[in-house]
Amino acid sequence: MTWKFRPFRAIVEVWSCLRQSWSVRRGLLAVVLLTVALKPTVAGACACGCSVFDVGTPSLIPEGSGGTVWTEFDFMNQYIDWHSSQPAARGANDDKQIKTYFMTVGAQYMFNREFGAMLTVPYTARVFRTADDGPINQFEHGNFGDVRLWGMYTGLLDDMSLGLLAGFKLPSGDYTYAHFDRDTSIGTGSTDLLLAAYKTGQFPSHLGNLNLTLWERPFMWYAQGQYEYPFLSTGNYVPGKEFNAATGALYNFGNVGPLNEVAPILSLLTSVRSHDQGSDADPPNSGYVRLLLAPGAEIGWGPFRFYADFEVPVLQYVNGHQLTTPYLIKTILSYNF
Repeated sequence: MTWKFRPFRAIVEVWSCLRQSWSVRRGLLAVVLLTVALKPTVAGACACGCSVFDVGTPSLIPEGSGGTVWTEFDFMNQYIDWHSSQPAARGANDDKQIKTYFMTVGAQYMFNREFGAMLTVPYTARVFRTADDGPINQFEHGNFGDVRLWGMYTGLLDDMSLGLLAGFKLPSGDYTYAHFDRDTSIGTGSTDLLLAAYKTGQFPSHLGNLNLTLWERPFMWYAQGQYEYPFLSTGNYVPGKEFNAATGALYNFGNVGPLNEVAPILSLLTSVRSHDQGSDADPPNSGYVRLLLAPGAEIGWGPFRFYADFEVPVLQYVNGHQLTTPYLIKTILSYNF
């Protein structure tokens, strides 16, 4: 194991990651800058980029003291070989498919209106099809992923609409399965520093001095961002640094029949990942910039909430050749207490 914890260098490297990606694809510059300014991955033939599922979840933003437990199911099927900003011939990539089912159990507790903690424990089942040795072989494997521990501070504003988070991703996930490369393994084998923030707000409900009501109930917006910096690695593989962000808007129709919440949501997700490093990595074929559009909805029944969205890449640039997915699915069932 090697220690590589340099907080100042982390800030420098995330900027370097963004700058290098933008210089290759200038068309993404305005989009990424806009998302970062609002403060908040999808796949490689290689690194799955599953941290994109950690943003774009307004249902888990705390609104007061107390706790929330939830189960999450996510799905991603990577089978389109992508090179630069467009699809490539399937023969250019020995990896043919990475189909992944993510199942996560999470718990969050706010001790008061200022401080809280969060824990997530994932389990991943993956199907990997590759032609590294000539004919296409299929390997299936399931195991626990990397546990994440967070501390939360929401006392910056009285209404808890601004929150800061910091924590660690632990190397608890399996990265030793013989038929998976390090960049397709369920766990990264690294300990990562996690930094995140969120902000929520309301759109104006009246039009200037005209006393014109635009909508009866609050029309909300939110922004989330998360940065991962691996500072302790195992073996000869260091995963790329990741920045994931989401901005979105939602309108709650309130009570509809037995439901106490019906809220359509539209989110814009941004993912940036730098090259993997190490002799067990594939630096030329790792790292990307992606933009996804995610329509979704949330319904509430008493203390229960169900959230689901359908995430579609609308712009993406990858280094080398990587497997990408045409869509991602996320669902969350939570209980507040």
